[in-house]
Amino acid sequence: MSTGPMRIALLTHSVNPRGGVVHTLELAHALSALGHDVTVFAPARNGETLFRMPACRVVYAQIVGSQAGTVALVDARIRALKRSLHAHGTAAFDVLHAEDSISGNALAELKAEGAIRGFLRTVHHLDHFDDPRLAAWQERAYRDADQVLCVSQTWTRELQRRYGIAAVTVPNGVDTLRFSPQANPLDAVLKQRLGLGGGPLILAVGGIEARKNTLALLDAFAMLRPVVPAAQLVIAGGASLLDHDAYTRRFVERAARHGLSIGPGESVVITGPLEDAEIPALMRSAHLLAMVSVREGFGLVVLEALACGTPVVVSKIAPFTEYLDDATCNWATPTDPASIAAALLRVLRGDSTTDFAHAVPVLLARYSWAASAACHAEVYRAWLARQPLAIH
Repeated sequence: MSTGPMRIALLTHSVNPRGGVVHTLELAHALSALGHDVTVFAPARNGETLFRMPACRVVYAQIVGSQAGTVALVDARIRALKRSLHAHGTAAFDVLHAEDSISGNALAELKAEGAIRGFLRTVHHLDHFDDPRLAAWQERAYRDADQVLCVSQTWTRELQRRYGIAAVTVPNGVDTLRFSPQANPLDAVLKQRLGLGGGPLILAVGGIEARKNTLALLDAFAMLRPVVPAAQLVIAGGASLLDHDAYTRRFVERAARHGLSIGPGESVVITGPLEDAEIPALMRSAHLLAMVSVREGFGLVVLEALACGTPVVVSKIAPFTEYLDDATCNWATPTDPASIAAALLRVLRGDSTTDFAHAVPVLLARYSWAASAACHAEVYRAWLARQPLAIH
C-alpha cells in the first residue's frame, strides 16, 4: 500500500460553525500537516467565507438563487457542490470525503453519473425528518457511500444494527492550543458585551434545539435560580440550516412562564452565532458547560470545555458514556430536569468530582486531531487499495 501524499477533497455543507464543519476544518488542517494535498469544498453565497480558515486550499461552491424552505436550501447546496466539483475536475483527487448528507448527495449523484469512482462519508449522527425528500437524501448519503466512517462507536454500532452498514470508527480530536485555560483579554471584553455578571454562568453551546434538549435545561435552570439567584444561563451559537423556530418559540414562552427574562444582562442570555475566538473565551468565563442533549454524534464541545478548564454536566447516555466517566464529567438524566438541576448545583457548590489534575489531561491526550488525521489516512489508503483504478 502506498504511503505517499494523497490528494484529498473534504466536502462540508456550510461555512458556519456547526460540529461537522468544525470537524472538516480541523481534519483538513491535520491532514495537511501530515503532508497531504487537501482541498475543502463548502457551499457559500456571495461574500460568505468560512468562520475559520484551514491551512489548505478552500473552494467556495457558489449557491445560486434564493430559496425558501429547508428542502430548497438543501437542494441548492447539493447543486452548488456538484457544479463546483465539475468545474474543479473530479480527477484532481484521489479521495472524495463527504462530512454530511448534503455533500454526500452531491457525491452520490456524481457517482451515479460515472463522474467519480466512489466516495467516503462520515456520519456524525442521523436525524428524523418528516419530509420524505430530506429523509431520502439522508439515507442516500450513507447508502451510496463506498465507506462510511463514524465519530463514535455508538453510531458505528447503530449503522450496523439498524441499516446493515459496516462503518468504521474514527474519533474526533480537540485543539488544546485553541481551547485552553490560559486567560485572554477577550474574555472580559466578551463578558461585558454580552452583559454577563459576576454570578455563576451556565453555558450551553449549539443554540436552541430539540436535539440539544434546551427546554429541559431551561426547566432545570428555573429550579436552580431560587438557590443561586445570581446565576445566568448563556446559550451560544445556533447557526443551522434546519428550522428550529417552533422550538425556539416554545423556549421563549416557557422562560416567560418561569419568570425568566431573556436578553443581555438578563437571567437568560442568547448570544446567537459568535466569532470563532469568542467560544473559547466564553468557555473560560463559564462556571460550567451543560450538554444535556438527547442525541449527539460525539459531543466535541465537551472536550473543548474541559480543555478550557471548565467542568461539564452531560447526559448519561451514549456516546458520552463511551469516553467520559465520573472523574471527567458530572452526569445528568436528560429526560429529568430535576436531575439536570441537581448536577448543575453540585458543580456550582464545588462538589464536582472532575479530576483536572490527572483524569482530564489523560482524556484530552487520547483525542488529538493528529491522531484522527492519521486514522483517516489509513482508512483512505485501505479504500484506495480496493479500487481497481486507484492511484498509488
